[in-house]
Amino acid sequence: MPDVHTLVNEFLNQLKKRKIEGSQATAKQAAELLRSVISQQRLPQTHQATALISAVRAVGEKLIAANPVELAVGNIVRRVLHIIREEDLSLATAAIDGLELSAVSDDEDDVERDDYPVLSAAAVAAAARSTLRPPSLQTLLEDTPISAAIPHTSSSGGDSEGKSRSVDKSSRGRKLKHDVIEAVNELIQDISTCYEQIAEQAVEHIHQNEVILTLGSSKTVLEFLCAAKEKKRSFKVFVAEGAPRYQGHLLAKELAARGLQTTVITDSAVFAMISRVNMVIVGAHAVMANGGVIAPVGLNMVALAAQRHAVPFVVLAGSHKLCPLYPHNPEVLLNELRSPSELLDFGEFSDCMDSASGGSLHVVNPTFDYVPPKLVSLFITDTGGHNPSYMYRLIADYYSADDLVVKRRPATTS
Repeated sequence: MPDVHTLVNEFLNQLKKRKIEGSQATAKQAAELLRSVISQQRLPQTHQATALISAVRAVGEKLIAANPVELAVGNIVRRVLHIIREEDLSLATAAIDGLELSAVSDDEDDVERDDYPVLSAAAVAAAARSTLRPPSLQTLLEDTPISAAIPHTSSSGGDSEGKSRSVDKSSRGRKLKHDVIEAVNELIQDISTCYEQIAEQAVEHIHQNEVILTLGSSKTVLEFLCAAKEKKRSFKVFVAEGAPRYQGHLLAKELAARGLQTTVITDSAVFAMISRVNMVIVGAHAVMANGGVIAPVGLNMVALAAQRHAVPFVVLAGSHKLCPLYPHNPEVLLNELRSPSELLDFGEFSDCMDSASGGSLHVVNPTFDYVPPKLVSLFITDTGGHNPSYMYRLIADYYSADDLVVKRRPATTS
């Protein structure tokens, strides 16, 4: 297995040089990297969760700084930190339940609590399965009874008891790492299948003979529209070209190749065509905690046009794009400027850009727009459809309040 420092440096270079296209690919690679960090992290005898959190924070801080505008990286770092906290809490809860079970089943009431050995990993797992979910047939066949898994021993063997405690702490650390890695694997799987999960809901929202408007190019939107077409829905799609990169041309070509009736319009024609549209369906770069959307430039104009003509404005976004921060947070970089060469040819306008000639021409080429939550009608994620006012509750299920600021604060000395 490659050294974790090599993997981190390679991913940092990719982020800094913008070699990874799309939030999904970025989020998936970030999760895979953090999985490697966790698997190669050596845990101490105590405070294993704290050690994992510190290791993930140290790497996550570098990843976020490498490309602050790609909020999916910070989202994944915070998701993994939340997973570590949840798995540690689950193991602690199971251990406490196991202690209570052993105390109830013990006939010698005068034996001190300290006489019990630390729970083994098998006992903890059995207690967790019995208390957190109904037992399956496989569980019943594999698990040993709780009373048998937690033997009662006397306190006469001090040396053996110390060794047992050490071994059980080590096994608990291995169990924590194993459970965290399994949960991160599930996260990676969710990121990989988010397109399919969102596309399955298309038939519930797109109806016969409707006209759909979108802007630019989004794979999520592409799969969503094509899924409705496969369900025998007949509808038309207007694609605003998304200048200056003109990603809408690519989306229109893909839609036409899959048999959808597609019309390309200029961005400036959105207000002229919106009265003929039944629904606006767009992708997003990130969804903020207040329900606001960071989206490709031009979408705020589309949202305003939709609101003016009472057209539903629907945003498709995988759960890895849900950001627990608010737009006003200092950690959030709302925009970045792309190269002026996408707008103007330097050869033709070099005289205008020369300040020595007396005048100067400046070119501003922003990448994103911010769409406030009041302009959004519905969010469709891989977990279902949600109103903008519900997003903060959905986000609370994925993140811990302690992890909103990933950057470690320097210790203050008095």
